[in-house]
Amino acid sequence: MTNSKTLFNRNTQFSNDFNAADLPIIPQLRSVILTCADARVDPAHIFQLNLGESVVMRNSGGRVTKEIIEEIAAMAFMVGKMDGDEQKPFELIVMHHTHCGTERYANPEFQQALKMHIGIDVSSLAIHNHEKSLHEDIEKLRTASEIPRYIIASACIYNVENGTIHQVIEPATLGAMCPYINLDKK
Repeated sequence: MTNSKTLFNRNTQFSNDFNAADLPIIPQLRSVILTCADARVDPAHIFQLNLGESVVMRNSGGRVTKEIIEEIAAMAFMVGKMDGDEQKPFELIVMHHTHCGTERYANPEFQQALKMHIGIDVSSLAIHNHEKSLHEDIEKLRTASEIPRYIIASACIYNVENGTIHQVIEPATLGAMCPYINLDKK
């Protein structure tokens, strides 16, 4: 049996007991979690989420990209329309993790090999330092004109060795956050 068949069989078991047809579109915890696509990093387990509690977005490294900004902006617009005149808080957690594959993207030789062999530039996804990368990602959100200032953002690092998270940026509205200044850049 293939792994796909195993997963499809698990869905059959899941659907036999399914009782969540009435879940609302807006997640119950009014939150979005952006994290890495790494199989060791599953927000449903890390935060003990139930179905319908949070939106989970995943990409290489859990990095804030143009596409992520557009998705969050579109979602915020939709939620705002659904909320009507009563603007309720919506939270975004950006979560990176230890021993991430995107740490390898920081190696210039690896970047060059990827670009040469498959034509992909991963330099903007490279994680040299998790805390700095999280500050840079939150800064991208803070300065993105498409994203409403009332969104509450925070950032943390998940430790794949012991299951804990270390909060790097406390929850605050994007409008109230101070600009991030990277002192390492010249």
